[in-house]
Amino acid sequence: MQFKMVHNNINVADLAISMDFYEKALGLKETRRIEKDDFTIVFLSDGTGGHLLELTCLKNHPQPYNLGENEIHLAFVTADFDKALAYHKELGCVCFENEAMGLYFIEDPDGYWLEILPEMR
Repeated sequence: MQFKMVHNNINVADLAISMDFYEKALGLKETRRIEKDDFTIVFLSDGTGGHLLELTCLKNHPQPYNLGENEIHLAFVTADFDKALAYHKELGCVCFENEAMGLYFIEDPDGYWLEILPEMR
């Protein structure tokens, strides 16, 4: 038996703010949307592969999401790491830099951390 990973889901408090962040910070674009009375799901793609990020907005969830210790994260690679770091600093979303490991994290509007890595050479 073989399985293919197709998406990761995160719940967001404000769909418009989150979609704006993911498009500006990472270039992700909406590929599909599911609208229901009590929730909206939007799938985002980087346009290069089949793996998607699913943003779920529960319409009757008034409090911020409890992320616990927030030890789970998504990772993205970029061909121009230095330019990406400068851009994310300009956006004000860099939350942690690890120069020794050559990576950094940005934080989305709901507090999720996203790892940014250089392409492996």
